[in-house]
Amino acid sequence: MTDPQTEDKPPLSLPPNASVFTRIRVGLNALKILSKDAGNPYYAPILHLAFDEDTYMKLAATLRETPEGRKLLDERRTIPGPDIDLDKLASLPEGTLGHEFASYFKKNGIDVFGFDFALNSDADYLNKRYRETHDIHHIITGYGIDPIGEIELQAFYYGNLGLRHAALIAFVSVPYEFKNSGIKGMRKHIRRVLTAYRRGKDSRELLSINFDEMWEKPVSELSELICAPAPSFH
Repeated sequence: MTDPQTEDKPPLSLPPNASVFTRIRVGLNALKILSKDAGNPYYAPILHLAFDEDTYMKLAATLRETPEGRKLLDERRTIPGPDIDLDKLASLPEGTLGHEFASYFKKNGIDVFGFDFALNSDADYLNKRYRETHDIHHIITGYGIDPIGEIELQAFYYGNLGLRHAALIAFVSVPYEFKNSGIKGMRKHIRRVLTAYRRGKDSRELLSINFDEMWEKPVSELSELICAPAPSFH
């Protein structure tokens, strides 16, 4: 993966053919930066490819075994796409993926995702696709954008896609929860993380889904089709 096509490149980058130790060092440094700036458009892809470039390559190889997967990888669509804007999606019936996606962005003050890295491989594209569909994954799985919801989604990702960076984020959240909530709060936190992980394993692989063709479908229908049932916590 090449660096962003900008003149003022941040100092941290992933060299070509980086060793395991270099990947760990770069990935941990990127994670440290992202802990203070979660939406950073430069360091998020660096984190992903430092820990998971080979994971994305394996996912891409599996996708290429099916006609639908080959179509997704060959077309390299962008979400929500150049011919679809949030106002257009917001005009769809309430409860549809398009309407809820637009409402989610407006409610939370989120801008449409931009990606400044060159796409030199299927792995690069799946990294981009992951980031573009992250908010759709929140909507489909029902996990919130509060701290526990984000951690649950990362645990879901690890079970669903095998992403190491997601496992790392979920793991390091445990001592933080112990510090903030004590042993009782930590146990509840671990229970939710493990439940999300198992739910991810039992669900359809998220990066294999052509959400581009599902804007008019009800979220409830898509959730039932894609995700294993979500348990309730009291």
